[in-house]
Amino acid sequence: MEFHLVYRGRLPAAGGGGTRVREKQDMRKIFHKQLANLWTTEAFLKSEKGAVAYIANRHSRCGFQFVPLVSDFFSVSCALDILFLRRDGPGSIVKSGGDIDNRIKVLFDGLRMPQTCDEVAGDSPAEDEKPFFCLLEDDKLISRVQIDTNWLLTAPEPGEHINDVQLVIRVKTIAAGSHLFTSAFHS
Repeated sequence: MEFHLVYRGRLPAAGGGGTRVREKQDMRKIFHKQLANLWTTEAFLKSEKGAVAYIANRHSRCGFQFVPLVSDFFSVSCALDILFLRRDGPGSIVKSGGDIDNRIKVLFDGLRMPQTCDEVAGDSPAEDEKPFFCLLEDDKLISRVQIDTNWLLTAPEPGEHINDVQLVIRVKTIAAGSHLFTSAFHS
């Protein structure tokens, strides 16, 4: 399966004494909406209605029921191709907003379900977050990453910071055994 996720906003660098918990959870909420739409519109996922409840029950924690699309349990990994648009000119990806590798670490954490309750930033699920869709059970399931950076030529919108980014993330799922996905919750 292949699809795109889009993110526009703050992408701070990891480190510097901060855990970026709030930013990661805010990113999860943005990706949740897109992934919820994928689960209701993509033919294969839509046909597997029993999967959502099964996966949500299996990944219930911190008051949330997470539904990761890419899961070790189902032997699915993914490749990510990321178009990273920023307002800095070419060659200045480490000049403002943080270095790219530490910003990508924050992105990966925002794509995966939380590993501890601290990572939900004290949030409880909203009505449209029951269940809560995320891309990854764990970011170790990313098997390949390609990042292309370029200029974001639009002026900042009101409330946007000069260091905000726009990301277009092409996700390609890789199934080691696609039969595992359907047989796991139909048995």
